[in-house]
Amino acid sequence: MILKDTKHVCPWWLCFTFDNPIRKIIHDPIKILSPYVHKGGTAIDIGPGMGYFTIPLAQLVGPTGRVTAIDIQPKMLSALMGRAQKKGLSDRIKTHLTGPDSIGFHEKADFILTFWMVHEVPDQRRFLLEIRDLMKPQGLFLLVEPVIHVSKKSFSQTLETAKGLGLFIKESPKIRMSQSALFSCGKDGH
Repeated sequence: MILKDTKHVCPWWLCFTFDNPIRKIIHDPIKILSPYVHKGGTAIDIGPGMGYFTIPLAQLVGPTGRVTAIDIQPKMLSALMGRAQKKGLSDRIKTHLTGPDSIGFHEKADFILTFWMVHEVPDQRRFLLEIRDLMKPQGLFLLVEPVIHVSKKSFSQTLETAKGLGLFIKESPKIRMSQSALFSCGKDGH
């Protein structure tokens, strides 16, 4: 099972603790994402919860851009779309309910985000391989993991796995309470 280890998947009802206005003090989505996401672009948010980053991604890509939110929990995607409708952004967002064995999505993107969720994935190599295959040639992938749940050693192992699959670290953005890496598909960022 690539995406689902039920002992480690954050339940839908717990996301209310992560998806709240106070969190913007620590994780301002626009500040974190705006260097990498552009008008008219395509983005994928994997493990989006109730849309804390998905909604700002939709704002950043603008009316001609598209965002896909991929999750294994239908209640997360339903809550996300409810929030998107309230913000008038539901036409820019589509959801994809994935199964436990594969992301199961094949449209390539300019930007892919996994925020505080890769540690929940039992088969990280397979998962990262699918992410690599979803990236456009000039695409970027931002991997962010919590310092609370993920040791430096474990995060380093994840980075080595990604590099072994042909992903290259462009930078390590400073994100509070997190370890992060921005990847591209080529050494020179292309």
